[in-house]
Amino acid sequence: MPSTIKDVAKLAKVSPSTVSRVISNSSKISDATKSRVYAAMKELKYKPNIIARSLANKSTKTLGLILPDTDAHNALNPFFIQLMRGISFYAQRRGYYILYSYASEKNDRLKVVKDMVDSKWVDGIILANSEDQDIAIEYLKEIEKPFVVVGRPYDSEGALWVDNDNFHAMYDVVNRLIRKGNKNIAFIGGIKKYTVTRDRYEGYKKALEGRGIELNPNLVVYTDFDEDHGYEAAKEILSNYDVDAFATTDDLLAFGALKAIKTLGLSHKDVVGFNNMLLAQYFKPTLSSVEIRSEELGHHAAKLLIDYLNNNERKLYNYIVDTAFIERESTRPAKP
Repeated sequence: MPSTIKDVAKLAKVSPSTVSRVISNSSKISDATKSRVYAAMKELKYKPNIIARSLANKSTKTLGLILPDTDAHNALNPFFIQLMRGISFYAQRRGYYILYSYASEKNDRLKVVKDMVDSKWVDGIILANSEDQDIAIEYLKEIEKPFVVVGRPYDSEGALWVDNDNFHAMYDVVNRLIRKGNKNIAFIGGIKKYTVTRDRYEGYKKALEGRGIELNPNLVVYTDFDEDHGYEAAKEILSNYDVDAFATTDDLLAFGALKAIKTLGLSHKDVVGFNNMLLAQYFKPTLSSVEIRSEELGHHAAKLLIDYLNNNERKLYNYIVDTAFIERESTRPAKP
């Protein structure tokens, strides 16, 4: 029976993916490892299937896009719709198609990634969010599959990624709220495992520290990115603590906070969201928000990945998209 790549890997005491990279003459494999693999190939009389490898390496002109959670969740959050528009418009101009899927948990996402890679249907993968200790990212790095992440990865070394400066964007929001006379500022963040949530929380914390305001952990809540959870979180805080304002990490959470304030019959409180959704200007009261330019995030995510696929080198590893604070009538003007 002819030897297989697994037989070579076992004899050389390396992984099958390392053998594959040696055959592809990857520059990331040491000369010592290459020599050991070549020796094993010679001993086993292993000959790579050049035709099969050629078919496997053939460009499909398709990118895989993996979104978090379920269809229903993303349908309610315009961020992902706008992100997909930016990705799709740029990809189409460059002659690429998009194959998308959803995954809710780390293991689910890793399975979806592996399925896409094994199918040979996609040239590269776009991860629509970044998580702490992301096993899908580690897997893609290990097998050297081209990918890009929307959001700064926990370990950004060797990864392509696009993001906003979420720390400074939230730092600016909280300083604006403080300049309006607010001191008891609550923070309603999205799911804690996402790096975007962590970075915005750090901006919130640092802004309070810079103004000499002690952080009250009872005013910090992490929850799902939707209006109902924002409402429940704000209602719980308002029922137990004196709060002047809310800094939230998403407009949907902010809408929920505004609803809770109204339901409880409380006087005006400043609320700020992120994403600057279309509804923010029509919601009553209107909502001040941070414009993160999600369509532009998608554009640059697709551009980074497609440029790499065509040039096979990382000339640019990341791209930061500027944010803008959009102030509306529901918030009092900040003092200079």
